[in-house]
Parts: sequence; C-alpha cells; structure tokens
Amino acid sequence: MQTTAPGAAGPTRGAPAIGLDVVLTGTSSDAHTWNLIYLELLLTEWGHRVTNLGACVPEELVVTEALAQSPDLVVLSSVNGHGAADGLRLIARFRAEPRLAALPVVIGGKLGTAEETTRAWLPRLRTAGFAEVFEESAGIAPFRRYLDTLTAGVCR
Repeated sequence: MQTTAPGAAGPTRGAPAIGLDVVLTGTSSDAHTWNLIYLELLLTEWGHRVTNLGACVPEELVVTEALAQSPDLVVLSSVNGHGAADGLRLIARFRAEPRLAALPVVIGGKLGTAEETTRAWLPRLRTAGFAEVFEESAGIAPFRRYLDTLTAGVCR
C-alpha cells in the first residue's frame, strides 16, 4: 500500500524523483503499529516515498514486496524485543536472493529483551547482512544521518 502523509506534496510531473523509495515493515512476530506509523510519517516528511507493509508481516511477503518494488531501502522496525531473532531470519532470505543481495536493509528499535542482550546482537546483525543497526536508546538522529548517505536508485 503506497501512502503519503496528509498535506505532503507529491513529486512534480517531469521533475526527477527526490528521496528514496522505502519499504517499511514490522517483524513477523511484532504486532505493534505505532512505531511504523511514526517512521512512515518521518520518512515522508523527510521527502521519501514509503510503502508501509504493517505489523506481523511474514518474511516471504517482505521478500516478495522487495522483489516487486525494487526499493532503495528496506526498514525493519521492532518494539516487542524479538527484533534481532526475527531480523536474522529475514536478512538471510534477502541475502540468499540474488536480486536483493545488495539492497540496503536496516533494522532498529527494541532488538532484544534486555539491554545487555541487545548490545550482544549488534555485531551479529551486521555480520548477517544488515547495512545498519539502530538501537532504540540512540534515538532517531543516527537513522536520519544514515538516510542522508544513501542515493536513490543505487541498487536498481
């Protein structure tokens, strides 16, 4: 479902696209939606186009949507504390698919159930293939800085 924030202007016809095409999703076990709505509004405000797949999205559907849409970025958000475990399963599927192997996929939010376990997950998530990992305690600024380093269409 392609969404645009209320009052946000779309691209001018004939003008080059500005911003990134982003697929935003929750993890397969996470039923929270407020985080996804918040991220969608932020990304849209920052000039990106967002397809929000919602909460409890099966990994196969995320892969299918990424293949169909060829986004510039996939953002995986978790609030329930199981983001790291769910994320490892999903990133393995992305990296096994030749057309998605180079696609930037990031994960953020509550990745573990305790602060110590979250820190322990960070290197494992990066090694598994996430382009970046954002801890909930870091706030939104590192995510914004990361977005500013990306160029639309790089992975298409």
